[in-house]
Amino acid sequence: MDFALLSAAATGLAASPWVALAYLASGVLFILALRGLSSPATSRAGNRYGMIGMLIAVVTTLVTHEIASLPEILGALALGGAIGWIIARRIAMTDMPQLVAAFHSLVGLAAVLVGWAAYLNPEAFGILGADGTIHAVSRLEMGLGIAIGAITFSGSIIAFLKLAGKMSGAPIMLPGRHVINLATLAAIIGLTGYFMTDQSLWVIATVTALAFMIGFLLIIPIGGADMPVVVSMLNSYSGWAAAAMGFTLSNTAMIITGALVGSSGAILSYIMCKAMNRSFISVIAGGFGAVAEAGGEAKEQRPWKRGSAEDAAYMLGEAEKVIIIPGYGMAVSQAQHALREMGDLLKVKGVEVKYAIHPVAGRMPGHMNVLLAEANVPYDEVFELEDINSEFATADIAFIIGANDVVNPAAKTDKSSPIYGMPVFDVDKAKQVFFIKRSMGGVGYAGVDNDVFYMDQTLMLLADAKKMVEDINKGLAH
Repeated sequence: MDFALLSAAATGLAASPWVALAYLASGVLFILALRGLSSPATSRAGNRYGMIGMLIAVVTTLVTHEIASLPEILGALALGGAIGWIIARRIAMTDMPQLVAAFHSLVGLAAVLVGWAAYLNPEAFGILGADGTIHAVSRLEMGLGIAIGAITFSGSIIAFLKLAGKMSGAPIMLPGRHVINLATLAAIIGLTGYFMTDQSLWVIATVTALAFMIGFLLIIPIGGADMPVVVSMLNSYSGWAAAAMGFTLSNTAMIITGALVGSSGAILSYIMCKAMNRSFISVIAGGFGAVAEAGGEAKEQRPWKRGSAEDAAYMLGEAEKVIIIPGYGMAVSQAQHALREMGDLLKVKGVEVKYAIHPVAGRMPGHMNVLLAEANVPYDEVFELEDINSEFATADIAFIIGANDVVNPAAKTDKSSPIYGMPVFDVDKAKQVFFIKRSMGGVGYAGVDNDVFYMDQTLMLLADAKKMVEDINKGLAH
């Protein structure tokens, strides 16, 4: 049976209370999904709720809207599903942040394309008035959706390039950038308002072009230390773009979903800004007031101590309390499983083991939590910064694996540092510090040196993180 006939037969169903009930059920499931994703222990259930909610929303939309034929829809679903499955199978966990940024760009581009489709064929979208022009309210929704979608697309492209190392993580400061940004945003807002009175092609085309441009301008001044906030912020933008297009398509589920994604992303961005002692307005305004980062400065040659896997294994086995701080270096080397094995070996020896997670560890929110959950680290051993920072004073060993900026004391002492004011772990209060990194030549994503390397109680374990932990585990097992 042709799906178009089914849709035509269901025209009266679109206004049915059953449709509203189905979309309401989807909205409730999406809320439950967000609730579940707030904790690693309930994240799997949250994912299931989200998938069921989306299935209900998609099926309801297909049944109640006059759209393409069933073969076309199934073909598009098969193509998109195959691409998604291949990407999911091939992508490494270390590449997840840039994958998320790339997906955000696709959501933004989809909003732009839907908006332009509605503009070019308004009759098909049911937004054409009796006078032959698009409804003024629909033009406003269309303009906002296209503008937000274009900003999301171009901004996500820059975020992807920075996270993938295709572009410098240092902020790129254009002269007069604040004036340019404010003038461009004012032009977008003004032209979107003008579009309600004049639906000329040049108006919507100019809005689209300016929005693509401001997306680039907003993200390039943001440095690597703030990238996790950027990923969360772009997630919020993609949600608002989808919500705006939901109004254009008269799709309740799309409005609800977009609003949930937009608001939750904005709240998460605000929480992360507070965790980093950053101004929320400054970050979303594109590094407003940011300064160039210090990654290019020559490092002072200072004495440091080198340790070995044998030294670390012996001292860890003799400790009473060990706090492990994972970072992006752990993700790069895929050391989470070896780290969990080390924790198990220590617990057999009677050592108290805890994991300390910084809100911005890694390149995206929750990056370290996902890796530890993948390795089956017990949830009750994983603590956020504010819950465990006071315990470093009673810890025998702070075990830092691949983290850097989140343990850098410069955040507390150096006002010229790009990470100044960001709360960091007080690892300097631990009796002993083991610091795993590949070499002394590297610095954190923010591009600044770390005084922890040179403390009297610090032993530098220079090697691939996974290889070093595996060697430590051999020592603990004997």
